[in-house]
Amino acid sequence: MDATHRLPDQLRPDLRLVFVGTAASARSAEVGHYYAHPGNRFWRAIHEAGITPRRYQPGEFAELIELGIGFTDLCKTGAGMDHQIAAETIDVPGFRAKMDKYRPRTVAFTGKKAASLFYGKPSAAIALGRQVRDASLPEVFVLPSPSGAASGHWTIEPWRELAAWINSCVNEVQRNRPHDF
Repeated sequence: MDATHRLPDQLRPDLRLVFVGTAASARSAEVGHYYAHPGNRFWRAIHEAGITPRRYQPGEFAELIELGIGFTDLCKTGAGMDHQIAAETIDVPGFRAKMDKYRPRTVAFTGKKAASLFYGKPSAAIALGRQVRDASLPEVFVLPSPSGAASGHWTIEPWRELAAWINSCVNEVQRNRPHDF
């Protein structure tokens, strides 16, 4: 890992899902785990929505790659709340290059701020849930931020929509596999 990176990317080719944040929180940067603040709903949400078979802990984030789930951020060098991240450290071209290289099936922004930075639109113009398809990208979802600081805007429904999409993709792959007789 580059010494300036706060959290290592967890990426490999053909993941079923990549979670994308704006940047590591101060707590996540301190301990080296994604979504590590005790008030963050991420780990509970992905289990309750049906994305993972059990509730993982932040220190287990690297294990999710075996489930086809990866992690990255738009800013790999800063840490803190979204409003504390310097605009010049947001690397949308670098993020796009990673998505082109690894080709995940689905990308989920864990907050409207990350999605707004990616799309170059104000957060108010970004809808939660599945986004209009862009052929140059994987399927894209925008989720409400799981941060405790964003609790006034919390709903699990877009997370459930993402889980239903992921599960339908898995079922489709299984249906299209040749059967061994």
